Amino acid sequence: MAEFRIETFGLMERWTIDGELRRNALSKAMVAELGEHVARVSGPSRDVRAVVLTGAGTRAFCAGADLKERASMSPDEVRHFLDALRRTFRALELSDCVFIAFINGVAFGGGTELALACDLRVMDEAAEVGLTEVKLGIIPGGGGTQRLPRLIGRGAAKDLILTGRRVASDEALSLGLVNRVGTVEDAMHLAKMVVENAPLAVALAKHAIDDGAHLALDAALEVEQRAYEQTLGTRDRLEGLKAFAEKRPPVFTGT
Repeated sequence: MAEFRIETFGLMERWTIDGELRRNALSKAMVAELGEHVARVSGPSRDVRAVVLTGAGTRAFCAGADLKERASMSPDEVRHFLDALRRTFRALELSDCVFIAFINGVAFGGGTELALACDLRVMDEAAEVGLTEVKLGIIPGGGGTQRLPRLIGRGAAKDLILTGRRVASDEALSLGLVNRVGTVEDAMHLAKMVVENAPLAVALAKHAIDDGAHLALDAALEVEQRAYEQTLGTRDRLEGLKAFAEKRPPVFTGT
């Protein structure tokens, strides 16, 4: 049975985790299928330039690990599962495609980690997020201890991780954990704004931000310069200049 419902809107897709009864939890099957979809949109064709990722229903974006499944796993099976989870989340970041999480309900543990691996996050006003693992005697294992402090700072990340507390949408926005509070339509509109831009430029800008974020400034500026150089010989750069001069929308081809 498919773990996701996939809808296509031109150069965009919406992926809905289709596990409402289990609160869209991270099962082995769900993570494996997510990896397949990420690989599909990360190829050279750029047929899909932005993905909105959300959960079925209104109660949960992704409530974290499937604890019923986890309870039956041996320690080695848990290690293998976490390896697959980390690889899949990392693939979201390394893809040229832009991923936007629409957090439509609770996102705890691995659900918050999934959202953190996306490029942008839109959160429903009634949703909650949190890295709650310490309440279960474990720690975040899908990158939460590393991505959250990089996003909101070490002190704020320790506040959330060491207490395991849940965070409402207004606090998540003020912390910078999410980009917007809104609806799935807002998330889709954000995706539309992304795909209207030159795809190579968007991908290069995404990777320049990520690759340079934790370097010293001079080294980070070199990352930006190398990325910029790759745009200079593109047809899209010339099309952008021509469209601006002609006062019309550009038609980008990704070349």
